Amino acid sequence: MPEAGAAAVKVLIVDDSATVRQVLSALLDADPALRVIATASDPLYAMERMARQWPDVIVLDVEMPRMDGLAFLRRLMRERPTPVVICSTLTARGADSTMQALAAGAVSVVAKPKLGLRQFLVDSGDTLVAAVKAAARANLAGLTQRPPPRLGADTVLPAAPPAPARATGSVVAIGTSTGGTLALEYVLGALPRRSPGIVVVQHMPPQFTAAFARRLDQLCEIEVREARHGDPVLPGLALIAPGGRHMVLRRGGARYQVEIVDAPPVNRHRPSVDVLFRSVAQCAGRNALGVIMTGMGDDGARGLRELREAGAHTIAQDEASCVVYGMPKAAVKLDAACRVLPLREIPAAVVAVGPQLAV
Repeated sequence: MPEAGAAAVKVLIVDDSATVRQVLSALLDADPALRVIATASDPLYAMERMARQWPDVIVLDVEMPRMDGLAFLRRLMRERPTPVVICSTLTARGADSTMQALAAGAVSVVAKPKLGLRQFLVDSGDTLVAAVKAAARANLAGLTQRPPPRLGADTVLPAAPPAPARATGSVVAIGTSTGGTLALEYVLGALPRRSPGIVVVQHMPPQFTAAFARRLDQLCEIEVREARHGDPVLPGLALIAPGGRHMVLRRGGARYQVEIVDAPPVNRHRPSVDVLFRSVAQCAGRNALGVIMTGMGDDGARGLRELREAGAHTIAQDEASCVVYGMPKAAVKLDAACRVLPLREIPAAVVAVGPQLAV
């Protein structure tokens, strides 16, 4: 329900499918906190409607006739930034386009398949409604961080001979959700090759995480890829949990490795940040750094507290630089964060961990 006296969030739906427009409208209008003020079959028609009444949130398809959603989004963010939720198909092309849309300023993504659309959207109604509500509260300034200067490891940790085999590398665990795609691009893009091994949970539907990892790998000096079962956690490598499955850290001999687990959602998410953070607390303890960044909900807050209790250093992103101050806020309330930092200071904190710590 809207707060007393609060107006319903005005939503514009832009999709070339009449069925999608109909089903999305019914789902969103069923929530009293939301009101669909218009639908449009393409961005050009959407701009005509927006000239009469500007929406609070736009639900946008990417692939449309006359003008694609990506071009529309870039124009919108340049001329009048407005929160956008992408509703895109689960295809390789759709995933790549969606990654570009998130990079251009979209707040979040909800996936739709080519078949079984009506039932899928009915089943995923809560996810869609939550995404639109979060977008309405989004801090769009958090999407426009300037790229930081690339950090050199020598400024923090001088070069040294390789550690003995009995030494285990330090590990950085990062959890994020809404607004996290650009936050991760900011943080990982600042890191030098000589960085600690990193494991990441970004709330994202299946198939999109592979495209997301490919994009980051092209932009970053470190290697970034979607995690596979049994992958080792190595300096200079960031592993992104695959959408739809949990990722946990395990210790194998002198190294850490990840396991990809099929299990029920935790905190309504799969992968779950809490699951990853708990496993890191159990396996790495004081050799770990835990970072929780922008996102709605509270997934990861309890796991970050477990990390801190295990002796790990923990960081929460501050409110001013978050797109959605949900997950970090929950962590701060639990006293789970050793420090609260703006996004621009998080890369340096990661580099300061160093790629090697003795156990």
